[in-house]
Amino acid sequence: MDERSPSLNPLDETAVARLVNEGLDEITAATDLAQLKTVRAAFLGDNAALVLANRTIGSLDASDRGAAGRNLGAARKALTDAFAAREDVLAAQYEARVLVEESVDVTATYMRHQVGARHPLETLQEEIADFFVAMGWEIAEGPEVEHEWFNFDSLNFDIDHPARQMQDTFYVDGTTVGGEHPADGNLVMRTHTSPVQSRAMLERGVPIYVACPGKVFRSDALDATHTPVFHQVEGLAVDEGLTMAHLKGVLDHFAQAMFGPEAKTRLRPSFFPFTEPSAEMDLWFPQKKGGPGWIEWGGCGMVNPNVLRANGVDPERYTGFAFGMGLERTLMLRHGIADMHDIVEGDVRFSQQFGIHGKGR
Repeated sequence: MDERSPSLNPLDETAVARLVNEGLDEITAATDLAQLKTVRAAFLGDNAALVLANRTIGSLDASDRGAAGRNLGAARKALTDAFAAREDVLAAQYEARVLVEESVDVTATYMRHQVGARHPLETLQEEIADFFVAMGWEIAEGPEVEHEWFNFDSLNFDIDHPARQMQDTFYVDGTTVGGEHPADGNLVMRTHTSPVQSRAMLERGVPIYVACPGKVFRSDALDATHTPVFHQVEGLAVDEGLTMAHLKGVLDHFAQAMFGPEAKTRLRPSFFPFTEPSAEMDLWFPQKKGGPGWIEWGGCGMVNPNVLRANGVDPERYTGFAFGMGLERTLMLRHGIADMHDIVEGDVRFSQQFGIHGKGR
């Protein structure tokens, strides 16, 4: 920058024009805002030739000051306007480049450390609850440590029924459960979700439509198809005029929700103390090993009049139906799980197969 001498004569129009042209060339050549800032300092900074020349105007003859001021003012305006225009261009280029270089693709896949996953039994239980709520039913719950009256007596189990024996039922030492005193009966780990039926009828009255998902306990050894702690869902409807046809309709609708539009059910005569008539419920299962066929899914029937009477419902006016199936069995059928150990042993890799949220089949 030696040519930009501080001794620039403010009256020398040729030298001032040459300096302006040099500045305009360097402004045009600047490729980014940082380089333009350097050029600005060189031509319009405190030590720039034009600025220093402007300071000498006061020492000129009075007759020359006007011409010198106009000469330097025009030069400074030309450079200032050029700087502003070039700055707008470079700023726009910078912003466009930043938008490209620093943009984030919100649709791109990402990696994150997964600390675990929801167990598919939990998400299946929620899916079942959503199904029944969508039909207008309610979800009912009850204690897992249950009074013997609710677990057996209210459901028409005889005092000598085999299910009451210790080889089938876990009896619990304790003092109270749900407000009842064990002096009036024993405490057990509930062997099915059916006690919730009795509690729901006594607490809510009729008509009633409830689904009761939950954990149950039986003294079985853990093997490929059994576990001492498992899950069931119980369905109960009590109203005027209910029949087996209503039960069959609900079961078919539920089967399709769980297994797809091809699913259907059939009923085979059976016996349960708490229903009469009773039926084993089979599921048409296209993915059955060896080819499509029927496979047992649960039990059902019309609520036994003795159960209605025990829970304060007039069987001459009301009828009801009930059904129940195991959630582990449902999960194993839906996903082709062959061994119960995979479900209960807590290996997070098992749950991760179903996704963090456990959606989809």
